[in-house]
Amino acid sequence: MAAAHILIVEDELSIAENLIYALETENFSTTHLSIGATVVETLKTSHFDLVVLDVGLPDIMGFDVCREIRSFSSIPILFLTARNSEIDHVLGLELGADDYVTKPFSPRELAARIRAILRRSSEKKPEVISKSLLEHDSSAMRINCAGALLDLTAHEYKLLATFMSQPGRTFTRDQLLERAWEDPGSAMDRTVDAHIKSLRAKLRDASEHCTEVIQTRRGLGYCYHSPDEV
Repeated sequence: MAAAHILIVEDELSIAENLIYALETENFSTTHLSIGATVVETLKTSHFDLVVLDVGLPDIMGFDVCREIRSFSSIPILFLTARNSEIDHVLGLELGADDYVTKPFSPRELAARIRAILRRSSEKKPEVISKSLLEHDSSAMRINCAGALLDLTAHEYKLLATFMSQPGRTFTRDQLLERAWEDPGSAMDRTVDAHIKSLRAKLRDASEHCTEVIQTRRGLGYCYHSPDEV
């Protein structure tokens, strides 16, 4: 298993050297930066498992660096500070830091805290967000495609809602007329075909992934397949 890679952001060379020695003795891999301005770019171009971040950097406050990191990454952050202020501790944690160590500190204790943070981080189950490309809000009678509201006529909406209610089912034209028209007898089969042609065009314009969701079954009718399965 590869050693965890730690980014150390500390401007005091003696402290940085002690940290590097202590962490590498504990089988961590380290990279050292002495200013905050290069942290974000470094994180975006290289892989790290945790950041040890000094609050009092010469060019930018560590709190501001943390805020920038949290705008694009959830990498664990451990703050180092010479100030033993409760307000600083609270601010650091509110900004998204995982732990806070006050100088002077024991390098071995710091290594132990890093291991604890990495262990907690590895135990977190990733949040899986499953979101369909096509979403139907039946109460509002709206259908979104790729997060955008589809501009549908009443008949187009009823047709698509019917299809989405039973993916995989083949609907005859008569069945679609019954579900999408208040007076099915006043419309013709060709009316269904025309509306489905218009509906397909709107879906295609909304997302290329929705181009084939409504399929024609010759001699039978139409069948809908979810865009997440097509």
